[in-house]
Amino acid sequence: MTKVIALANQKGGVGKTTTAVNLGIGLARQGKKVLLIDADAQGNLTDSLGWNEPDKLPVSLATIMSKVIMEESIVPDEGILHHAEGVDLMPANIELSALEVSLVNAMSRESVLRNYLKEVKGKYDYVLIDCMPSLGMITVNALAAADSIIIPVQSHYLPAKGMSQLLQTINRVKKNINPNLKIEGVLLTMVDNRTNFAKDIAYMLRNNYGDKLHVFKTEIPLAIKAAETSAEGKSIYIHDAHGKAATAYEALTKEVLSDGRKQKKHKADLAR
Repeated sequence: MTKVIALANQKGGVGKTTTAVNLGIGLARQGKKVLLIDADAQGNLTDSLGWNEPDKLPVSLATIMSKVIMEESIVPDEGILHHAEGVDLMPANIELSALEVSLVNAMSRESVLRNYLKEVKGKYDYVLIDCMPSLGMITVNALAAADSIIIPVQSHYLPAKGMSQLLQTINRVKKNINPNLKIEGVLLTMVDNRTNFAKDIAYMLRNNYGDKLHVFKTEIPLAIKAAETSAEGKSIYIHDAHGKAATAYEALTKEVLSDGRKQKKHKADLAR
């Protein structure tokens, strides 16, 4: 059964794209079939995986979503790119900005991405959606299509404090569009454990949200090597295989897989 996970935070620069790349490829390294969806008009995920001129791609997420809106047929695997490290990608580019405007007047506007995924997700174990840093219609589409959400949060005061707005949006989507939507967990990123400040932010998050939300045990350290991977189109596992960021993303991958197994077991127990 396919699991669809959105990586979302309206604050930019918190490590969403880096996490999408390295969690996605981490899952592929564990034998899972993975589709990454770039749901950001800036095309950062597309760029990070080695397609450095996303605006020149003939087919992107905007193309596919437009076809869904117009009820046009979509060829199997149309627009999907294949990365050397074993993941597939549905790319994005600037055309997604224009599509977001046209979604306002579309029928079932919140369900366009979900309707597309119904056609393709059966080929994959995991679909990861890298959301844009806003709470507009494309992000709402991602939340409507997702089973769960990972919220990357930079270990600074303002990004952690600003999480309440995202939680309000998630609750609205859950109430009105996708009642099965769950928060997979909050992921602390860019953690500098040399400072007491980072430890204070981690404590604040766990203290303020720990009783309501799962906060991943894994914390992603501040590492220049992780930032460098986007320029090479490779994952951290190739760029710096023995570094602290690679170790952290490997641990996160195992944590996500473990949580998935627990949820499946819980559903099986309920079904008995």
